Amino acid sequence: MAAAAPGSALAFHEGGVGPCEACHTMHNSFDGRPVDGGLPMYQAGQYLLKGTDQSSVCLNCHQHQGDPGPAVFHVSTAEADMPPGSPPLQLSPGGDFGWLKKSYQWSPSPGTTASSIGERHGHNIVSVDYSYVADSRNLTAPGGTYPSASLHCTSCHDPHGRFRRFADGTIGDTGLPILASGSLATSLDPVQGAFAVGAYRLLGGIGYKPASLAGNFAFANSVPAVVAPPGSNRSEQSTQTRVAYGQGMSEWCANCHPQMFQGGATSGMGNFAGSQPGTHVVGNAAVLSQAVIGNYIAYVKSGTFTNTDVTRAFLSLVPFEEGTSSYEVLKGHAATDDSNLGGPNAYSTVMCLSCHRAHASGFDAMTRYRVSNDSVPSTVPDATGNAMWPDPVSNAAAAQGRSAMETQQSYYGRNASPFAAPTQFDWCNKCHAKN
Repeated sequence: MAAAAPGSALAFHEGGVGPCEACHTMHNSFDGRPVDGGLPMYQAGQYLLKGTDQSSVCLNCHQHQGDPGPAVFHVSTAEADMPPGSPPLQLSPGGDFGWLKKSYQWSPSPGTTASSIGERHGHNIVSVDYSYVADSRNLTAPGGTYPSASLHCTSCHDPHGRFRRFADGTIGDTGLPILASGSLATSLDPVQGAFAVGAYRLLGGIGYKPASLAGNFAFANSVPAVVAPPGSNRSEQSTQTRVAYGQGMSEWCANCHPQMFQGGATSGMGNFAGSQPGTHVVGNAAVLSQAVIGNYIAYVKSGTFTNTDVTRAFLSLVPFEEGTSSYEVLKGHAATDDSNLGGPNAYSTVMCLSCHRAHASGFDAMTRYRVSNDSVPSTVPDATGNAMWPDPVSNAAAAQGRSAMETQQSYYGRNASPFAAPTQFDWCNKCHAKN
C-alpha cells in the first residue's frame, strides 16, 4: 500500500516489485482514460505495458522533461532539456542515457576532422517512445551474443525484483520475502529465517533472462556485492560520491560480454595472452599490484605524486573493488561527504566500472573520463595558470567538440582546479603513471 501511495516514488522499487498497475494496463485505461491513442505519454505495448516497449515503461518514471538538475531516480534527460552546448542533467553513478543523443565533431588540427558519435557513449537501450534506438554498429554485445535490438533496461534490471539477498550474503530468486531495498548504505540488513532484502539495483542474478527474449541468454553469474550511498544522483563539485564496490562487478558484466572475460581465475578479463589481446585485466582475481597501489595513493594530478595519506587517496573517476562481500564493511564506506576516501590495499581489484559508467557517459566507450593520446591534455591553463576545462573554439583538440559546460558535467560537475597542472593527462595515470 505504501509503495503505491502518491508521492512515495522512492519506495516504488523498495527491493522488490512495485504495484502492477504502474507498469501494466489491465483494461486499456489509465485514470479512466484509454491508453491507446488517449495519452501522449503512454502507448500500450506488448505484455499490457504502458509503453511501446520495456524501456519506454521504465522511462515513463525515470525521465522527466523540465528537471532543473539531477533528480533522485532519473537516469535520462529529455532532449528539450539539453539543447546544443548544454549537457544531460542526471549524475547518477551509472550515468545519463541522454549522452547517447549527443554527437560531436571537431578539427583537432588544420585540415582534419574527428567525431564522437552519440551511440558510442553508452549502452544503446531501445525505447521507441523516448527516441532511443539500437546500436547500429554492434549488432550483438561486444564480446558476446546478446542481440542489440533487444537491449532494454530490463536486460540488466529485473522489473519484478525477484532477486534477493539473504543473511549469509547469498542471492536467490525465491525464498524469504523481500522486506526492503538492499542497495543503500541505509538499507535494512536481512535477518536469518525472517526476511531478505532486494538485490543491488534490481539487477538480474543467475538464471535471469527477460521473458520477452528468446534464446540461450540466461545469466551465468550472480549479482555483485555493492552498496551505494543515499542521494548519489548529485554533483561532485564539492565532495565525491563513493559507491562501495565489493566484488563480482566484472563477473556480472560478463553475463553479456563473456568473450571479454578470458584467461580463467588467475588472469581475469582480457589476459594479454588470451583471446582478447590488449584488453584490460579485471575481475575478482585481478588484484592490484603494489606498484599500482603506490601510484594510486601518490597520484594527485599529472606531474604531482605527493599524497602519502592512504585515507585521502580515493578518486571517484577511478573507483576500485575492495575485494570483500561484507556488507557491513561496504555500508561503512559508501558516502557522499568525503568521510571515507580510503585508497586501495592488497585486497583491492580493478573492475569494468573502474573505467566505464554502467549506463552512459560523455565520452566514447562510456568511459568515466576522456581517453586519448597523452599528447592532448584533458585540462588547459588559463592566463594565470589555473586549470580550466577546454573551450571548443580555442582548444578544439582538447575539447573534442564539447562545450566547457558539457565537459564539466562529464566529470560530474567537478571544477578543473584540483587538476591545475601544466598539462593534465587522462586518469589512466591514477594507476599507471609513475612519479
